[in-house]
Amino acid sequence: MAHHSDSSSSMVRLNIGGRKFCTTLDTLTQREPDSMLAAMFSGRHTICQESEKGHIFVDRDGKHFRHILNWLRDGVIPPLKDSEYAQLLREAEYYQLLGLVDGIKSALSKRKEDEELGTELTRIDIIKCIQSDRVRFRGINLSGLDLSKLDLSFVDFSYACLKTVFFSRANLQCAKFRDVDAEASIFHNATLRECEFTGANLRGAVLAGANLQSANLQDACLIGCSFCGADLRSAHLQTADLTNANLEGANLEGANLKGAKLTNANLKGANLQRAYLRHVNLRDTHLEGAKLDGANLLGAIR
Repeated sequence: MAHHSDSSSSMVRLNIGGRKFCTTLDTLTQREPDSMLAAMFSGRHTICQESEKGHIFVDRDGKHFRHILNWLRDGVIPPLKDSEYAQLLREAEYYQLLGLVDGIKSALSKRKEDEELGTELTRIDIIKCIQSDRVRFRGINLSGLDLSKLDLSFVDFSYACLKTVFFSRANLQCAKFRDVDAEASIFHNATLRECEFTGANLRGAVLAGANLQSANLQDACLIGCSFCGADLRSAHLQTADLTNANLEGANLEGANLKGAKLTNANLKGANLQRAYLRHVNLRDTHLEGAKLDGANLLGAIR
């Protein structure tokens, strides 16, 4: 055990959960003088110092400690993902850095406001629009809107940003979603018959129970999508990326899956009768209980 008695400008070496940092007493004590860090290095407390190179050990995750040091040096909140802000907030609360805690909460609040402002139309705006004969939302940002249970048939959403939009039980028959970004959107039990999804990004979207009969999903990014119990009869899925997709119990009868990526896809209990699976790699898929009667498997890898 060692008692710290160096001057305020002296060097301090820290070991935060195995990650090494080097700073000064001024940095640790001046911006947030009432924090735990300031108290630790005030000279009033005995602190644990390693024998090798004199690092002071703190039993916390050091992943975000550099952001804490930069805050203490410059008073700047780093631009991070929401999940990383949550981790940094826990560390700031542990070290009792109240200024940093307030700064993170303000940054998250501002981000939420910016996202709301970024949405160009509201649900009420959409309802008013669809009452007209021909509706186009091409290239518009509709992120995060609740469009559930609306009749959106024949609407053109091409090139729009539809991230996390809620389409559950909506009627989207013959709607166009060409090259949209609809990552993590929810289409649970939606009617999507004959929809155009060519080149769309639907990564992580929920399409469980959706009616996608004859829908065109060619070249679409469907990584991690949920199609549990979905109706994909005669759907066009050529060269679509279905890596890690969940198609358990889905009806893919007569669907065209030529060139589709099915790595680690779950096809348990799926109906693949008369499906077109030529040259598709089925080796890493889960096909327990799947029906393959009459499927075209010429050149398929099993």
